[in-house]
Amino acid sequence: MKLADSHCHLNYKGLFEQQGDVLARARESGVAAMLNISTRESEWDDIIATAERESDVWATVGIHPHEADTHPDVDTAKLVAKAAHPRVVGIGESGLDYYYDHSDRDRQRASFRAHLAASRETQLPIVVHTRDAEADTADILREEVGKGALPGVIHCFTASGEFADIALDLGFYISISGIVTFKNAKDLQETAVRLPRERLLVETDAPFLAPVPHRGKTGEPAFVADTCRFLAQLRGEDADALADVTRENFHRLFAKTRA
Repeated sequence: MKLADSHCHLNYKGLFEQQGDVLARARESGVAAMLNISTRESEWDDIIATAERESDVWATVGIHPHEADTHPDVDTAKLVAKAAHPRVVGIGESGLDYYYDHSDRDRQRASFRAHLAASRETQLPIVVHTRDAEADTADILREEVGKGALPGVIHCFTASGEFADIALDLGFYISISGIVTFKNAKDLQETAVRLPRERLLVETDAPFLAPVPHRGKTGEPAFVADTCRFLAQLRGEDADALADVTRENFHRLFAKTRA
């Protein structure tokens, strides 16, 4: 099994202190590529440094919606400039989170649009976070894609089947996390079964959301193998084949990883 973890936070507490061991366990589990996601500007240089040091790790630059209030100066131009680094392959994560509302909703929307504009300008995929904000996320994606095509992925997908269809129609990929293995994730499982293989990614969102059988532990990229096996069984597919497809999809979407 050869996998890509399309979304992890290697520089977060719980992983950073043992990053070498975490990476070693990931590689032993067949993880051949990892995308290290940024959520605030203060992380950018450290996340890029990890990608410079580790050939199978890449970086994104972006501001999480939780952090939108504290980053009013991170605009499209700043994102585009930082994304010129050869190890930066995506924009984000960015989006809308109305569940926690840690940042003002207008500020979240403005930040999201700035990230989408940066994605459109650079043609680097945007990594979209959306929670309890389906309608506004869909409206903004439609409007921004209408200004010019841009690549992207809905990460840690937990939204409705209707939202999945909207995202797919707009050309986005959908990434499935360990949540799909949870007993109470029946709606997500139903959606995951019908997602087209050519638009499917898998992720851990480590150190969060450890899948069954690791629930309660600190998540890490090695666990993406468990999510892939569960997803393959759910879909009636061979796990090794699904690992290959999702890894190939990762490199197709994040095309700069092939440079």
